[in-house]
Amino acid sequence: MSGATSAQQDRRFDVAVTGLGLVTPAGIGIETNWERIVSGRSTAALDPALAGAAIPFVSRVPDFDAAEQLGREHAWRLDRFVQLALVAARQAVADAGLDAGRWDGARVAVVLGNSLGGTATFETQHQRLLAHGPQRVSPLLIPMFMMNMLSGQVAMDLGAKGPNLVTATACASGATAIGVGRELLRSGAADIVLAGASEAALSPAVLAGLNQLGALSHRVDDPATASRPFDADRDGFVAAEGAGILVLERMPDARARQARVRARISGYGASADAHHATAPDPTGAGVELAVRAALQDAAVLPQEVQHINAHGTSTKLNDATEARMVHRLFGATPAVTSTKGVIGHTLGAAGAIEAAYTVLAVERGLVPPTANLTKLEDGMEIDVVQGPAREAKVDVALSNSFGFGGQNAVLVVTAA
Repeated sequence: MSGATSAQQDRRFDVAVTGLGLVTPAGIGIETNWERIVSGRSTAALDPALAGAAIPFVSRVPDFDAAEQLGREHAWRLDRFVQLALVAARQAVADAGLDAGRWDGARVAVVLGNSLGGTATFETQHQRLLAHGPQRVSPLLIPMFMMNMLSGQVAMDLGAKGPNLVTATACASGATAIGVGRELLRSGAADIVLAGASEAALSPAVLAGLNQLGALSHRVDDPATASRPFDADRDGFVAAEGAGILVLERMPDARARQARVRARISGYGASADAHHATAPDPTGAGVELAVRAALQDAAVLPQEVQHINAHGTSTKLNDATEARMVHRLFGATPAVTSTKGVIGHTLGAAGAIEAAYTVLAVERGLVPPTANLTKLEDGMEIDVVQGPAREAKVDVALSNSFGFGGQNAVLVVTAA
């Protein structure tokens, strides 16, 4: 970038994003997702499966039929978090113009993030154990529940025989996976990386636990307005499910095969708050470390950042902390948005899905609005996009992701 020295430019390692796959409450596929995100229309709704629960609304992937997408014989053996990922991974490979039947699988890595594993399967089987005894527990419980099966099943589906990892940094897991995938390309351990995340933890025990933590919105009378990042009247997030997967390649490799490059991942930074199990450090010192590390990695100056896809959970503590940190580092210049206003908080998948949305914002020169934002909280001196989407030339953007445990991951996305 213009502010970087030649030495910094020499050290910068740009990774091409050549494919995207999205399966979220905003829909299945890139264009369906982007239309809903840009519209600013919330996806939160009452859920019949949660009737009687303290918080009976969530954001689910609409019209997702795993048997239709994956085949009945295959789908029933998989927890929903893996089903979503398989569909997103197939999309991403197709979008990249790659053929999994023809690539050198030993050079293809899979790095996917997840936070909670197959909670729906575990809860169902635990109920069966209590009601009918151990002999009625499914032999598929463990392979359906285990977090590592997320990347393992994607590798089996696509014949990817390179490094195979699952990252678990809570709600930063997806961004961490993309950062780790970028490092595999930098080291030469792989030539293609499927990086992203998936989560489908909308099970009764998980939702009850989140509610007991005070994390969830209580707008039962109007779920569509419940997720309202940075709004003065926010009261918690809407739990959601989804998957987002990016195909990453080294820039020379992408050019050599004449691939379309949607955008670049130019920087990655990670840090820990070392402060509290669930609350962010109110000073924002930990997240600032991750942001500064990502900017340095990308050889980008703060004043060059034009757009920030914020973590923006719609909780009191997170949004206030993030807003202070953004103003301290960037002033009021970058156009800030939180797409959680539309799709809710997809937990471990959030960082990957939001990275994909950031790639599209850079590629298309359009910053989505923050849904349900009617009054920015007093003292938040940042430019949060509200109302219609904002047309803007975006050459440099950040995607912020923060998780329980104080784990932070930040990506720098730049124009192709």
